[in-house]
Amino acid sequence: METRELICIGCPLGCPLTVRIDGEKVEVSGNTCKRGEDYAHKEVLSPTRIVTSSVHVNGGELEMVSVKTKEDIPKGKIFEIMAEIRNASVDAPVAIGDVVIENCAGTGIPVVATKNVERA
Repeated sequence: METRELICIGCPLGCPLTVRIDGEKVEVSGNTCKRGEDYAHKEVLSPTRIVTSSVHVNGGELEMVSVKTKEDIPKGKIFEIMAEIRNASVDAPVAIGDVVIENCAGTGIPVVATKNVERA
């Protein structure tokens, strides 16, 4: 049986969680609400992350635009996603929410702009 200590990010309380893992069986203690239990299960069985970065802008008033994955992506795909982001560029103007990469690293999840960039 494996034991992990986590801090819950499900709500502002930040409860210290103790998670005991035995195969697919997960036992959580220390949470004060259901969100803590849900967070612990997801984090130990199928961890995901939002990836944030920057992409080069062609002809913009700024050289780079901040971007993020529109949804959580599997943690194991972070390096593939960053490689695609690093090689991407977008033409100005760019608006918040514009899709910069349609299907990043085969996840089906787009990368979107998080800032407006006007033409130079």
